Amino acid sequence: MGRRSSGPPYDYTDVSRDASSADEAAGLLAAYDDSLPYVYGYLLSRCGRRWLAEDLTADTFLAAADAVQSDRPAPLTRSWLVGIARHKLADHWRREARDAVRLQALRSAAREQIDDPWDAVLDRDVACATLQGLSPMHRLGLTLRYFDDLPVPEVAEAIGRSVQATEALLVRARSAFRRAYPDHRQEGHHG
Repeated sequence: MGRRSSGPPYDYTDVSRDASSADEAAGLLAAYDDSLPYVYGYLLSRCGRRWLAEDLTADTFLAAADAVQSDRPAPLTRSWLVGIARHKLADHWRREARDAVRLQALRSAAREQIDDPWDAVLDRDVACATLQGLSPMHRLGLTLRYFDDLPVPEVAEAIGRSVQATEALLVRARSAFRRAYPDHRQEGHHG
């Protein structure tokens, strides 16, 4: 007859951890199904932009999933999820405000460095207005890369993406900027 291995006895905590993880996932899915319309509606009514409300809703549920897996999980209630959404929206507004301050500082600095201010100021203002019309990530990527003159790896680190993802973001952002930027040369304006 064969002998049993002399290894440690079976560890039942892994089974209970797997069951607990399945319970957390089921609870989060139920909370998602129940609360999604409320969280999305809350965000959309406050930001007014569908794409932004969708992004912030996704961020809200990702944060909830992280919280559920923590050592001290919070209760999965609508009010708790709307509270997370409120924080995500506030974070977004703070980022937008910081970007606006940075952009205004860049405009002011550029105006101070110009020898012939009229044409350059007009071109700079058109460029800044064009930037304002881009998505926040495109605006941030272009600002960090071209206004702050950061190399792509530093831009990637600043926005929390890989270098390859940042390069792809910058390609899309430059393309969006070119499509949105009015070509004054076609109108006969030369600077």
